[in-house]
Amino acid sequence: MATTLQPAPRAHEATTAVPRWRAIVWDDPVNLMSYVSAVFREYFGYSAARANELMMRVHTRGRATVSTGVRERIEADVMAMHSYGLRATIEEDGD
Repeated sequence: MATTLQPAPRAHEATTAVPRWRAIVWDDPVNLMSYVSAVFREYFGYSAARANELMMRVHTRGRATVSTGVRERIEADVMAMHSYGLRATIEEDGD
C-alpha cells in the first residue's frame, strides 16, 4: 500500500486559517474627544498622536478600528471599551 505525502502548509497559509477580528469604537454624543483619546492611550498604550488620530476617525467617520486579532482578545478589548463607557462592537476582519 503506497502512501502519498501531502505538502506541509506554507507559513502564510497557516496564519490565514485563523479568522481575525476587529474592535470598532463608535461615535457617541456623550464622551468628550479628549476622554476618548485618553482611553486609547491608557488601555491600548497608543501614543498621543495615534490616539488622537483614532479619536478623530471616530469623530469624523463615526467609527474606527482600534484593535485587530484573535476573537478572544478582541472580545476583551470590546468589553474594556464598554467599561470605559465607550460604544464598541466586534466584527470579522475581512481584509
